[in-house]
Amino acid sequence: MHVFLGVTGASGAPYAARLLRALGDAGCEVGLTASAAGVEVLATELYGDPTLERSDVLRRFVGATPNVSVYAVNDYKAPYASGSAKVDAYVVCPCSMSTVGTLAAGAMANLIHRAASVALKEGRKLVLVPRETPLSSIHLNGLATLQTAGATILFAAPGFYHGAQTMEDLVDFVVARILDQLGLDNSLMARWGQ
Repeated sequence: MHVFLGVTGASGAPYAARLLRALGDAGCEVGLTASAAGVEVLATELYGDPTLERSDVLRRFVGATPNVSVYAVNDYKAPYASGSAKVDAYVVCPCSMSTVGTLAAGAMANLIHRAASVALKEGRKLVLVPRETPLSSIHLNGLATLQTAGATILFAAPGFYHGAQTMEDLVDFVVARILDQLGLDNSLMARWGQ
Protein backbone atom coordinates (compact mmCIF):
# COMPACT_ATOMS: atom_id res chain seq x y z
CA MET A 1 0.00 0.00 0.00
CA HIS A 2 1.24 3.50 -0.87
CA VAL A 3 0.36 6.06 1.84
CA PHE A 4 0.93 9.79 2.17
CA LEU A 5 1.49 10.99 5.74
CA GLY A 6 1.26 14.69 6.49
CA VAL A 7 2.27 15.96 9.93
CA THR A 8 0.94 19.38 10.93
CA GLY A 9 1.22 21.62 13.96
CA ALA A 10 -1.33 20.12 16.32
CA SER A 11 -0.28 18.34 19.48
CA GLY A 12 -0.13 14.60 18.89
CA ALA A 13 3.40 13.72 17.76
CA PRO A 14 3.31 10.33 19.55
CA TYR A 15 0.38 9.33 17.31
CA ALA A 16 2.32 10.29 14.18
CA ALA A 17 5.44 8.43 15.34
CA ARG A 18 3.52 5.24 16.16
CA LEU A 19 1.59 5.45 12.91
CA LEU A 20 4.77 5.79 10.85
CA ARG A 21 6.27 2.72 12.57
CA ALA A 22 3.06 0.74 12.06
CA LEU A 23 2.93 1.65 8.36
CA GLY A 24 6.54 0.55 8.01
CA ASP A 25 5.79 -2.71 9.84
CA ALA A 26 2.90 -3.30 7.43
CA GLY A 27 5.24 -2.96 4.45
CA CYS A 28 3.71 0.27 3.22
CA GLU A 29 5.51 2.73 0.99
CA VAL A 30 5.19 6.07 2.79
CA GLY A 31 5.61 9.60 1.49
CA LEU A 32 6.15 11.92 4.47
CA THR A 33 5.77 15.68 4.65
CA ALA A 34 5.78 17.82 7.79
CA SER A 35 4.85 21.48 7.99
CA ALA A 36 7.14 23.89 9.86
CA ALA A 37 4.76 23.80 12.83
CA GLY A 38 4.57 20.01 12.51
CA VAL A 39 8.35 19.75 12.78
CA GLU A 40 8.28 21.98 15.86
CA VAL A 41 5.64 19.78 17.49
CA LEU A 42 7.66 16.63 16.69
CA ALA A 43 10.79 18.25 18.13
CA THR A 44 8.98 19.37 21.27
CA GLU A 45 6.83 16.35 22.04
CA LEU A 46 9.19 13.56 20.94
CA TYR A 47 12.66 15.00 21.53
CA GLY A 48 12.08 17.73 24.12
CA ASP A 49 13.81 20.45 22.10
CA PRO A 50 11.79 22.76 19.82
CA THR A 51 14.99 24.34 18.49
CA LEU A 52 16.20 21.21 16.67
CA GLU A 53 16.88 21.65 12.96
CA ARG A 54 14.21 20.34 10.55
CA SER A 55 16.57 17.79 8.99
CA ASP A 56 17.58 16.43 12.41
CA VAL A 57 13.96 16.13 13.56
CA LEU A 58 12.87 14.30 10.40
CA ARG A 59 15.94 12.02 10.46
CA ARG A 60 15.12 11.02 14.05
CA PHE A 61 11.41 10.71 13.29
CA VAL A 62 11.93 8.37 10.34
CA GLY A 63 14.71 6.44 12.07
CA ALA A 64 15.03 2.96 10.62
CA THR A 65 11.47 2.82 9.27
CA PRO A 66 11.74 1.24 5.80
CA ASN A 67 10.26 2.60 2.57
CA VAL A 68 9.84 6.22 3.74
CA SER A 69 10.51 9.11 1.38
CA VAL A 70 10.60 12.59 2.92
CA TYR A 71 9.37 15.54 0.86
CA ALA A 72 9.77 19.24 1.50
CA VAL A 73 6.58 20.97 2.55
CA ASN A 74 6.51 23.00 -0.69
CA ASP A 75 7.68 20.26 -3.09
CA TYR A 76 4.96 20.32 -5.70
CA LYS A 77 7.00 17.93 -7.86
CA ALA A 78 6.23 15.21 -5.31
CA PRO A 79 3.86 12.52 -6.58
CA TYR A 80 1.26 13.51 -3.96
CA ALA A 81 0.64 16.81 -5.71
CA SER A 82 -1.14 15.13 -8.64
CA GLY A 83 -4.13 12.87 -8.98
CA SER A 84 -2.35 10.97 -11.75
CA ALA A 85 0.04 9.43 -9.20
CA LYS A 86 -1.00 6.08 -7.74
CA VAL A 87 -1.53 6.65 -4.03
CA ASP A 88 -3.82 4.41 -2.02
CA ALA A 89 -4.48 6.56 1.05
CA TYR A 90 -3.67 9.87 2.67
CA VAL A 91 -3.43 10.62 6.39
CA VAL A 92 -2.86 13.94 8.14
CA CYS A 93 -1.80 13.11 11.70
CA PRO A 94 -1.93 15.20 13.72
CA CYS A 95 -4.19 17.54 11.80
CA SER A 96 -4.24 21.15 12.97
CA MET A 97 -7.36 23.29 12.84
CA SER A 98 -5.42 25.60 10.52
CA THR A 99 -5.14 22.67 8.11
CA VAL A 100 -8.84 21.87 8.55
CA GLY A 101 -9.78 25.47 7.77
CA THR A 102 -7.51 25.64 4.74
CA LEU A 103 -8.82 22.36 3.32
CA ALA A 104 -12.45 23.22 4.02
CA ALA A 105 -11.99 26.47 2.11
CA GLY A 106 -10.50 24.62 -0.85
CA ALA A 107 -7.21 26.48 -0.45
CA MET A 108 -3.72 25.03 -0.72
CA ALA A 109 -0.63 26.59 0.81
CA ASN A 110 1.68 23.55 0.91
CA LEU A 111 2.09 19.93 -0.19
CA ILE A 112 0.04 18.61 2.73
CA HIS A 113 -2.94 20.72 1.68
CA ARG A 114 -2.44 19.79 -1.98
CA ALA A 115 -2.20 16.06 -1.21
CA ALA A 116 -5.37 16.14 0.89
CA SER A 117 -7.15 18.10 -1.84
CA VAL A 118 -6.03 15.50 -4.39
CA ALA A 119 -7.43 12.74 -2.18
CA LEU A 120 -10.79 14.51 -2.00
CA LYS A 121 -11.04 15.31 -5.70
CA GLU A 122 -10.01 11.79 -6.70
CA GLY A 123 -12.34 10.12 -4.20
CA ARG A 124 -9.47 8.42 -2.38
CA LYS A 125 -9.22 7.56 1.30
CA LEU A 126 -8.32 10.63 3.38
CA VAL A 127 -8.07 10.31 7.17
CA LEU A 128 -7.73 13.49 9.19
CA VAL A 129 -6.66 13.11 12.83
CA PRO A 130 -7.42 16.32 14.75
CA ARG A 131 -6.68 16.64 18.45
CA GLU A 132 -7.93 20.15 19.28
CA THR A 133 -10.35 20.64 22.16
CA PRO A 134 -12.68 22.34 22.76
CA LEU A 135 -13.93 23.09 19.27
CA SER A 136 -15.55 26.28 18.05
CA SER A 137 -18.40 26.32 15.56
CA ILE A 138 -15.82 27.36 12.93
CA HIS A 139 -13.84 24.16 13.62
CA LEU A 140 -16.98 22.03 13.61
CA ASN A 141 -18.22 23.51 10.34
CA GLY A 142 -14.84 22.93 8.71
CA LEU A 143 -14.76 19.32 9.87
CA ALA A 144 -18.34 18.77 8.69
CA THR A 145 -17.46 20.25 5.29
CA LEU A 146 -14.52 17.88 4.95
CA GLN A 147 -16.52 14.85 6.07
CA THR A 148 -19.21 15.71 3.52
CA ALA A 149 -16.48 15.99 0.87
CA GLY A 150 -15.31 12.45 1.66
CA ALA A 151 -12.73 12.71 4.43
CA THR A 152 -12.80 10.47 7.47
CA ILE A 153 -12.53 12.51 10.65
CA LEU A 154 -10.82 10.38 13.28
CA PHE A 155 -10.19 12.33 16.46
CA ALA A 156 -7.12 11.52 18.54
CA ALA A 157 -9.44 10.41 21.33
CA PRO A 158 -8.39 7.07 22.81
CA GLY A 159 -10.93 4.70 24.31
CA PHE A 160 -10.47 3.04 27.66
CA TYR A 161 -12.54 -0.15 27.28
CA HIS A 162 -9.56 -2.13 25.99
CA GLY A 163 -7.84 -2.02 29.39
CA ALA A 164 -5.07 0.46 28.65
CA GLN A 165 -2.23 0.28 31.15
CA THR A 166 0.23 2.77 29.63
CA MET A 167 0.31 5.91 27.54
CA GLU A 168 1.55 3.73 24.66
CA ASP A 169 -1.64 1.66 24.93
CA LEU A 170 -3.69 4.84 24.50
CA VAL A 171 -1.63 5.90 21.49
CA ASP A 172 -1.96 2.40 20.00
CA PHE A 173 -5.74 2.61 20.32
CA VAL A 174 -5.92 5.66 18.04
CA VAL A 175 -3.31 4.32 15.62
CA ALA A 176 -5.18 1.01 15.38
CA ARG A 177 -8.32 2.92 14.41
CA ILE A 178 -6.37 4.78 11.71
CA LEU A 179 -4.97 1.50 10.36
CA ASP A 180 -8.49 0.05 10.36
CA GLN A 181 -9.64 2.96 8.19
CA LEU A 182 -6.80 2.23 5.78
CA GLY A 183 -7.79 -1.45 5.64
CA LEU A 184 -4.55 -2.62 7.27
CA ASP A 185 -4.73 -5.57 9.64
CA ASN A 186 -3.22 -4.89 13.02
CA SER A 187 -3.20 -6.15 16.58
CA LEU A 188 -2.30 -2.91 18.35
CA MET A 189 -5.29 -3.14 20.68
CA ALA A 190 -7.67 -5.75 21.99
CA ARG A 191 -10.83 -5.87 19.90
CA TRP A 192 -14.24 -5.44 21.47
CA GLY A 193 -15.70 -8.82 22.29
CA GLN A 194 -12.40 -10.67 22.01
